[in-house]
Amino acid sequence: MAHLRSTVWGPAEFVGLPPWWLAAEGLLVGCLGAGAIVGAAVVGAWYGIPGLAGGEGGLVCAVALVLYLCVVRAGRALVGIVALLGVCLALQAPQAAVGLVLAERGRVESAVVTAVEGGPGALSGRGRYLCSVADSDGVPLKVRIWRGCGQATQPGDELAVVCDAKGHVPPRGMEAGTSPSGPLRGLGGWAATLVTACVVAVVRSYRLSRTSSGPPGRQASAAGPDRAAQPPPC
Repeated sequence: MAHLRSTVWGPAEFVGLPPWWLAAEGLLVGCLGAGAIVGAAVVGAWYGIPGLAGGEGGLVCAVALVLYLCVVRAGRALVGIVALLGVCLALQAPQAAVGLVLAERGRVESAVVTAVEGGPGALSGRGRYLCSVADSDGVPLKVRIWRGCGQATQPGDELAVVCDAKGHVPPRGMEAGTSPSGPLRGLGGWAATLVTACVVAVVRSYRLSRTSSGPPGRQASAAGPDRAAQPPPC
């Protein structure tokens, strides 16, 4: 049972509070992992890199974070929790990155509604009303707008749409009171939870006893408790 508990949750072979450097290592690993996941999506949206803007780069960063925890032999349950949180953060970061780009360099344009679909009874769209719109030249936009599109919206109405000046991200409906940092605030809870899980996983991976498969960099010194506990040679 002790071996199973150590494998699932990590051995945590220390008495009292964990060493400060161990907690600092977990905090650093968590911050770097969360920052890399979100940063990859922001860079991809800002410069128009599809592999990063779509979330693939964030998923790679999440996999790298999980591999690091496996190298330090963290508990399997904690590694699984970190993997789940990393994937969730990587999947949500692209939309937040698009909002950040539009808040920074988006320009407001007027679009004409050509069709209205969706609503509470629709099977898709989360019950939202979706408006197909065209720009001032009559060219239809490739995306449908739900911000500003409601039950009272009719074809021929005008909607305020925010478009990227460089065309790297799709347009969105105008939102009042949007700040540049607003789109990333929704990721704060996921990022904080991921960092906390990384700290716990790294702290509980600490081992004092030397094992045949353990990495030497995280073990006690040669004069540590194991050697001191051995009887002196005859």
